[in-house]
Amino acid sequence: MSLEDLPHVTAEALDYPTLEKLALPSGADHAPRILILYGSLRPQSFSRKLALEAERILRQLGAETRVFDPHELPVLDGVPASHPKVQELRALSLWSEGQVWVSPERHGTVTGVFKNQIDWLPLEDGSVRPTQGRTLAVMQVCGGSQSFNVVNTLRVLGRWMRMVAIPNQSSVAKAWQEFDESGRMKPSPYYDRVVDVMEELFKFTLMVRDRSDYLVSRYSERKGAVQAKALAAAAAVVEVPTVNVVMPTNEAPESAVACCGSAGRCA
Repeated sequence: MSLEDLPHVTAEALDYPTLEKLALPSGADHAPRILILYGSLRPQSFSRKLALEAERILRQLGAETRVFDPHELPVLDGVPASHPKVQELRALSLWSEGQVWVSPERHGTVTGVFKNQIDWLPLEDGSVRPTQGRTLAVMQVCGGSQSFNVVNTLRVLGRWMRMVAIPNQSSVAKAWQEFDESGRMKPSPYYDRVVDVMEELFKFTLMVRDRSDYLVSRYSERKGAVQAKALAAAAAVVEVPTVNVVMPTNEAPESAVACCGSAGRCA
């Protein structure tokens, strides 16, 4: 196919998507692995209660889940990345194929507790990107009337982390009256929406997880790889001249170095 109309495109880096390329690889039959993050340290944290409710639904659907406890996670850059809680969080992110983010709304946005967890997840660590290509469901709890400030912010963060955010989301208004004394969510349209979101996350994770490397592959990065390969090939064909220094048999190397700086000694 001619690229005459696209003179600035590197042909070797351009991908032509097909149904065959999107075919599900064989052997992808394990349970989806979902990491759940929440954003409050309060003993009666409603974001934690919602996170645990989401976990119950996901497990019923057949997912394998982990809920990260943000207690004792230091503030970003307050300790080295080798800190055990940081390593735990990063390992769980690498383990996951999808994630659920739940934060309260505080001053119109996500809490510092939640943002600190995301800040500890690097965009890349060497050649590994701990969040790229993973599916994401976003939810929030509100102390008052329903708001969407937090879920909108979480979507921005998810996009920045190169994740695949599902279309559906949940915002639970007046969360303090939506849970019973045992911490379980009461039946309501809010609860039904949480089920909707978890079902959708499960489905999207099944579709995306084994195709994620292909789905997030970027033309600009492939172009850079093509150029790097061309430079490496060009460097390989350039002969680097070598200089052979003949050492006098009756002198040590140190003497030879010294004599090379003296006129008349090294012809």
